[in-house]
Amino acid sequence: MGYSGASGGHEAVLAAEKLVERRRYGGASAWLGIDQITGRLGLAVDRVMGEGGLWAPELAARALRQAEGDVQEAAQLIRAHRSTVPRVAYSEPVHADELRISRRISPAFRNPPGSQLLGRTLDYVGRLLDLMPEDQARARLQAADPSPEPVPAAHDLTANGHPTANDHVTANGHPTANDHVTGNGHEAGGHDGGAHGDPRRPPRLLRLLRSMGMVVDRRTEGDPEPYDITRAPIRPGVPRSARLTAMARAETGALVHLWYANTFQPGRHNHEFPGEVRHGALPVRVRHPLTGAPVTVTEVRVTEVETIDDLDRAEEDRSRLDLGYGMCFGHNERKAIAMAGLDLLVHRDAGRTGVEQEVLLTLDGIEASGFLEHLKLPHYVDFRSVLDRKRAVRAAMEEAVAR
Repeated sequence: MGYSGASGGHEAVLAAEKLVERRRYGGASAWLGIDQITGRLGLAVDRVMGEGGLWAPELAARALRQAEGDVQEAAQLIRAHRSTVPRVAYSEPVHADELRISRRISPAFRNPPGSQLLGRTLDYVGRLLDLMPEDQARARLQAADPSPEPVPAAHDLTANGHPTANDHVTANGHPTANDHVTGNGHEAGGHDGGAHGDPRRPPRLLRLLRSMGMVVDRRTEGDPEPYDITRAPIRPGVPRSARLTAMARAETGALVHLWYANTFQPGRHNHEFPGEVRHGALPVRVRHPLTGAPVTVTEVRVTEVETIDDLDRAEEDRSRLDLGYGMCFGHNERKAIAMAGLDLLVHRDAGRTGVEQEVLLTLDGIEASGFLEHLKLPHYVDFRSVLDRKRAVRAAMEEAVAR
């Protein structure tokens, strides 16, 4: 590309910057506090942290305020700030089974190992604009009974998030055969919770599917270091960890669009099923500089999805299923589900099309918007060269006609 230095306009640029600051710091309304943003706009804050690649709720809220609510601009601010922060330590690997869940559902299994925990969700709420005045809404919330009678909710949950009693046992008190018993007649382990029966750490559905021999095993020998896309370029052929990292900080809308465009195609009549959707807190551990022992320094909230797809191609094992994986910062189930679906699509595509290249190179919203935004900068040399070429072509055509 050709660029030219533009002289002049300095005063206009400074005036434009002052207009931005006037909107940011001025105005008749009260100053928007960081606690208000993190408390009232939590999902937007989660998106900023996920796409910016930095877990820092207060900084993300500050960036969102500075960007006047523009999530993409706020993510760019966070990623730019992240690049200036020194890397003082590397966190230790943490198994995803350590996730302390606040929500866990299985759209694929009515009664999976461990309880379904509906948690906080809009999945079963009508998309209607709430016009209730704030004081009336607060009064309604305060007047609500703090301990209502248990009422069966969606996914056969009681009001406290645990499965109803008749979902786990038959009339004679034994587990239902099709839900908790594997093909060899044994009960799938730990269906009352995870370790020591903790309902906040339920066993994985994947364990049940593997015990039934229904899932292809894509596990490899060894435990290679994750591919660091912040220090090495990504291009088709990189390890799976690079694809997952790229999608974890991809722009949510772009990720969902690419998944949707590749899922609903002519001739394809099926789609994957989310086996598990989890949201909760995952510990972050680093090595103590003196003792060398791992120490938990904080927790981050993540959304994790394992999605199941039917293997139906001639070259695939059509007697089994395959799984895709997705995990991202914060509460963003839409992103994690699309991420798991694209993980499966790339693996099954095996380089036949350009879907892997699209996943790696086109989903970063900051890069995409950066290229788009630069189009507003002076392109005088580019445009003049285009005009010169057109004039030359026109002159050649006129000369040919004159002959």
